[in-house]
Parts: sequence; structure tokens; C-alpha cells
Amino acid sequence: MFIDVVTLFPEMFPGPLAGSITGRALSAGLADMRVHDLREWTHDAHRTADDRPFGGGAGMVMTPGPIFEALDDVVGADDAGVVLMTPAGTPFDQEIAKDLAARPQMVIICGRYEGVDERVRGRLTHAVSVGDFVLTGGELPAMIIIDAVLRLVPGVLGDEDSAPSDSFYNGLLDCPHYTRPAVFRGMAVPDVLRRGDHGEVRRWRRKEALRRTRALRPDLLTRAQLSDEDKALLREIEEEERERTQ
Repeated sequence: MFIDVVTLFPEMFPGPLAGSITGRALSAGLADMRVHDLREWTHDAHRTADDRPFGGGAGMVMTPGPIFEALDDVVGADDAGVVLMTPAGTPFDQEIAKDLAARPQMVIICGRYEGVDERVRGRLTHAVSVGDFVLTGGELPAMIIIDAVLRLVPGVLGDEDSAPSDSFYNGLLDCPHYTRPAVFRGMAVPDVLRRGDHGEVRRWRRKEALRRTRALRPDLLTRAQLSDEDKALLREIEEEERERTQ
């Protein structure tokens, strides 16, 4: 896929994206990331991309002209994902990541200052936030989006089963994981994982994913598509917890 980043601070890229899995994916050509300096689409001697807000108030607002022109030049696919990083956006989640990964191109606009002229929203497919907090700009959140999307591009992960087993991919938190040694400082790996019964292991992992989600993110259960087996496992979990509290 093609990834285009429009930013006032292109020197921040690739940053951490140059390392590990994302760096190898970009080097191997599994994705083509292009970073664009928004000031290339300004037309004054000072290369101005912001102005005072109408109505007064503190701070500056990114002007629409350079952004519109940048999108005119950069967006090449009719179904490209055009993403604005903004605290006033929809919370980013795995469903958005999957949607963007399925598109041939993703264009990310990194917001700055007090925000972006509201008229830019008419050019977007997504306005996205990475959390209920404010950063100095959208560059670091853009890197988070790129990392999450790249993991879903075929060939990026060494094991194609890795992404579908991630937390949130299917609406739940991931189950606990263990590796060698079987006993560490008196703490043993659950027997079911050591017996080699793949059916039991699958059931245990699903049950523990449900248990963890119920304990840490019960809001996810209200939105997850649960099978009859999932509902039966949840009843088992509830019964086990009642027995422990008696």
C-alpha cells in the first residue's frame, strides 16, 4: 500500500518506524511511505500555513489552502483513506486499522496548533484521535496509526496468524501467553498448554480472552459478536467467580 504523510515537520519521519517490523516492511517494499512538507503548498515568502482564528482566541489555526492543494496532488486512489490526526476525532481502534489496511492508499494529515480549519473535514474519510489527551502535534499519533495498519498488510508479519490473534482484532483482549521455562520462580505454566491437546488449548485461550476482557474491558463485551460457545464460557467464568467469593 501507499502511505502519504502531510506534515509541517517532515524531519520527524520515519523516526521509530525505521526500526523493527515496520522498518523491514518499508525496506522490503511491502508499503511505500512518502513524507510531504505541507509548506511546499504555501505561496508566500514566509511559507505560512497557519493564521489567527476568526472570532478571536488564543493560538493559531492551520489554513485550508495548503491542505486542500496537498490532497489534490497526493491522493491518487478513489478509495484512499484520508486521515486527520486530531484530539477531536473518533478514538482509533482495530476496526479503523482494518478499514485503512484494506485500502490501496492512506494519507495522514498531521494537525498542529489549535487545530485545522473545519472545512478540511469535507475531504476526510477519518478524523482520528489516539486518546483523551493533547499532544503538541499529530506526528507521533500518525506513527501509531501507521504501525497498527502496517501490521495488517499481507507479508509484514512473519506469521500470518499473528495479527488475527492480537488484542482487539476480533473485539476482545488477547489471552495470556507463556513460554519456557515451564516453571519460573515457583510459577507454573497452566497444564492445559503443556498437554498438547489442540482443542483444549483453543478453548482455554478463548475462555481466558473472555475472562480478561470481562475483567479489564467489559465495554468490549457489549460490542463483541459472541458465539454460543462464548456465552457458555462466560457463564462458566461467572460461576467460577461466584464460587471463589463464597
